[in-house]
Amino acid sequence: MKGLSKKDKVRFQEIQSSLLKFDNTCKKLPGIHKQRYRECLIYQLIDSIRRIEYVQTFYERDISPLRADPRSDLFDPLKAAALHAQKGNHDEACWLVFLATHFGKHIRKGWILTSVVYGALGNHLWDWKTSSLDSQKISDWISNNSEAILDVTGSNCFSNHRKYESLKTTPKAIKSYIDWINSNNSHRDLIRISHDKVGQNPHDVFDYLYRDMKVYRFGRLGKFDYLTMIGKLGLAPISPGKTYMTGATGPRPGAQLLFNGNTDKAIPPVKLDVWLSELGEKCDLTMQVLEDALCNWQKSPEQYVLFRG
Repeated sequence: MKGLSKKDKVRFQEIQSSLLKFDNTCKKLPGIHKQRYRECLIYQLIDSIRRIEYVQTFYERDISPLRADPRSDLFDPLKAAALHAQKGNHDEACWLVFLATHFGKHIRKGWILTSVVYGALGNHLWDWKTSSLDSQKISDWISNNSEAILDVTGSNCFSNHRKYESLKTTPKAIKSYIDWINSNNSHRDLIRISHDKVGQNPHDVFDYLYRDMKVYRFGRLGKFDYLTMIGKLGLAPISPGKTYMTGATGPRPGAQLLFNGNTDKAIPPVKLDVWLSELGEKCDLTMQVLEDALCNWQKSPEQYVLFRG
């Protein structure tokens, strides 16, 4: 348990005990029968828990206005979203979460793509009020200024989760997101509509939004990342009730390793979702934590690696 705080050492033991109990009494987890595999997974679970806790701390301290200024080196779209949420600017907060999800945080250059686009290359703000008035206008602006954006950011500055995206796909993605929200009038109205459709259960509302979110180039991972961040920031009372393994590339091999002891034999994604939901309930692990940790664990199951970006 090297490098763990006192709190995380306790957490490590609790997670280990719950996993072993699940293995003994509920369903075998051959992927963690070897100690080094088990310890590596637990480290990844703790990292995932920490990432969620970090976002939740945003509201526990004052947030500098510079976090919302794309011209500042301190710009952070997620902290800016929290700042806008505190001020009651719900649409702007959700818009910033979308931009942060679409571009992602690059491992070296941080939020540079979000800052350059949101800040319109230093000329004005593509805030929600401006962008939502005419989705074609911001879409055309990105297309017409793609070379200037690349001059500032360099190439391939999307995050690892968005590594297959580009400025060529961005205009259509942004336009489709704005049109989706506008078709429901506002982000708040979208949540209200989802409550009218499926009730108040956070898992049901998450699932409704997941299925309803038809945004260009937002597949399983993009939707999951966006909606979980909306939930973490308290912008909607939602949380995933399953890991959405259908279409998953990283988490699915991790889940197969956990339940099979290898990644060779494919397990139907629907079955994995059921098993992981049971595991999460018995071991007090959220679906977001399991999804994130399994994705990272399968990359290096025997030797712990801290993954960022």
